[in-house]
Amino acid sequence: MNEFDWQAKKLTTQCPELLVSTGHEDLLKAINTLFAPLELEFSQVLERSGWHHLGGVVDIDLRPVADNLRIWAEQESDGDVDVLLDKYAGQQLFATRLEGRTLYFTAPTGDRPEHFLQLEIEIRQEVLDRALFDPDFWPDNIEEFLDPVDFPRLEAEIIGQPQYRFRRLHKMLDIFLEQNPHSRHVQNLNRFMQDWQSSSAGQNDDMPFCSHWVMVLQEYQGSDKESHFNIKPTSSFTRKVSEFTDNPALHGAELAKTIHAFDRQVGYPFAWFFLMLNRRGVPTGVADAVLRDQMEAYDYLPARDLKILREWEKRPYSV
Repeated sequence: MNEFDWQAKKLTTQCPELLVSTGHEDLLKAINTLFAPLELEFSQVLERSGWHHLGGVVDIDLRPVADNLRIWAEQESDGDVDVLLDKYAGQQLFATRLEGRTLYFTAPTGDRPEHFLQLEIEIRQEVLDRALFDPDFWPDNIEEFLDPVDFPRLEAEIIGQPQYRFRRLHKMLDIFLEQNPHSRHVQNLNRFMQDWQSSSAGQNDDMPFCSHWVMVLQEYQGSDKESHFNIKPTSSFTRKVSEFTDNPALHGAELAKTIHAFDRQVGYPFAWFFLMLNRRGVPTGVADAVLRDQMEAYDYLPARDLKILREWEKRPYSV
């Protein structure tokens, strides 16, 4: 049994009971109440939107017919889409979709950047998607019926209230230890974490790695038939970066001033370097310019950060 299974089960039942609010204060309070006996405190680090799932089935008055479109279609068709169409094509039924956002909460558990818990809570809002049947569209199979291409969509009318839904809770160190150490991506990821630990950013215990970054996990089934995860570091800094792209010729005192101002805005030193590694809008030309400045006796980078930058120059990588 996972050491956090009890908290996960409690969140599974508690989340739908909480009202969705703009700042998610009640949700965060409930989370930290659950973890208080373990002396762990979570903070919300990131909110990601833009995804959706199949929803259910409603009638013309938006009354629910089925909560899950896929299960309903498979049960009613017995695997034959023509059976489903013959049975319901004359009825005014509509498919819904679940528009989603994912909230990332983290809690540090140790002194290394990968020592943290990551909790993901989804916000799901059911909206009207499309008429379930269209005389001009006759699907060849169930999958085409469930997710038709170029099918006329309806205005996304809201159905019901948004809901929190527990997604997953992971001890991030365990996820790292499960990775294939021979994978180039994993080697780059481990180097990224070590560079953070060795840099000026990693020296501030009050602002740990997980205050600024989350790990977006992509689940897949391995050859062993078990579930595994690909890991993608994702910054909590989501603003579009223009400081460096608007003036690519920056160098010397002006570049130093721009870098320090940018780092302060992001919230930690050497931020431009880590966002560059993460392809978050900082071009690699900034690193080249900084290195040229160091050769010309400009001294605005701490020695520990300059060492990391020179290692990157010898062996570039990204994550």
